Amino acid sequence: MSLYRRISELEGRGEQAALATVIRTQGSVPRHAGSKMIVYANGTAEGTIGGGEMESRVIQVGIEAIEEGSTKLLHYDFRDPSEGDVGVCGGEMEVFVEPIKIPPKLVVVGAGHVGQSLVHLGHWLGYHVVACDDREEFASKTYIPEADEVIHCELKQLSEHIEVHANTFIVFTTRGVDIDVEALPALLKSPAAYIGVIGSRRRWETTANALRESGVAEESIRNVTSPMGLEINAETPEEIAVSIFAEIIKVQKGGTGRSMGHDPKME
Repeated sequence: MSLYRRISELEGRGEQAALATVIRTQGSVPRHAGSKMIVYANGTAEGTIGGGEMESRVIQVGIEAIEEGSTKLLHYDFRDPSEGDVGVCGGEMEVFVEPIKIPPKLVVVGAGHVGQSLVHLGHWLGYHVVACDDREEFASKTYIPEADEVIHCELKQLSEHIEVHANTFIVFTTRGVDIDVEALPALLKSPAAYIGVIGSRRRWETTANALRESGVAEESIRNVTSPMGLEINAETPEEIAVSIFAEIIKVQKGGTGRSMGHDPKME
């Protein structure tokens, strides 16, 4: 399989990786300009840009690029390993490392009315949308066709069925506290950028107390946003979805949530 097709698959699944490309060579080096290698977050690689010490260093830089979301330009000499060079071939090589940009992932837990609206809005905004429900009739592409993935499972086992990375936003639009208490603990251990739970303050207090009683650490509980969404007096499922997504975008982009309109009283 070509690396380009593999990159397309990674983007489709929302998996993180980096692409290392040899962009310039001079003299004797192991690979020519244009050689490519995919670096995965776990330190494995596909393809090669020359092997040996140089490739090992590039893999480490690739992992950093994935974590930081930034590009890297690397220069390697192949002359004197005692001076820190990567080989003795006698040439030089430049390698450009770039994280493979993947869309942010939205995981909607509970595909009821609000969940459906969030799936629709997430699809429209370009997120990789995963819809999850323990009810077979709700966990269906027929029912939620705009979801990129649909998962039907017991929600306490949800963490076994989804990959969560630092650009994943998880929203619980479930039908009750019991479900939240079952599904949340495993997900709280993930690197998700946002975990929100729908409902009133009282519902969340009940959920949080149940999590504490089950042994979940207070620090983990504080990572949950509930009630989730910005206060816009939303009522309909569609309005509630807009409120929730406004908060997600605020977290993702580092916004304040304040109105951008000027206040004549302050002039």
